[in-house]
Amino acid sequence: MKKKVAGHTPGLMDCRRFFAVLVPVIQKRDGLYLLYEVRARTMCSQPGEVCFPGGKMEPGENAEQCALRETWEELAIPEKSIQLLGRLDFIAHRANFLMQPVLALVEEEALEHMRLSRDEVDETFLVPLSHLMETRPQEYEYSLIPDPGEAFPYELVGIPRDYPWRTGRENVPVYLWEGHPIWGLTARITRHLVELLNE
Repeated sequence: MKKKVAGHTPGLMDCRRFFAVLVPVIQKRDGLYLLYEVRARTMCSQPGEVCFPGGKMEPGENAEQCALRETWEELAIPEKSIQLLGRLDFIAHRANFLMQPVLALVEEEALEHMRLSRDEVDETFLVPLSHLMETRPQEYEYSLIPDPGEAFPYELVGIPRDYPWRTGRENVPVYLWEGHPIWGLTARITRHLVELLNE
């Protein structure tokens, strides 16, 4: 038991999947910008939504390696044009996955040579970091209500059928920029970065 625990790196319990995204900051003459993607509308999952470059971590990859690989595959921005700045807070999602954002400075010149993977990306756009820091997102909430189903063994575990399951709430920030709604996990990462910089 001691060997098992001593050699174990604590992680998110019951986590089944691990993802990483690059949060690309571009330095231009007039200030800093964040680079966003619009997912291809032909994709099965979240078509047409705004996101950061990223995806599922492959076996043996860390968050930085995954973020760099996905950025190359989606935008053809090479690793040599990216300066990693550090990890932001991770998101532990209720769907049993962990999302790790990696903040990075991307050379402006790299944008001129971007080639979008049309299977994954319809377009990209830039948002001034100053705008995000000065403009609070719209925020919405919805309830998370447990539904264990009729088959749950209430009697076996010794609780009544009207047991008061603990509910939760989900906060959904929404930023609007020139017709592009930035929401969900991407907006949560954006808001976290802004709050970190505003501290």
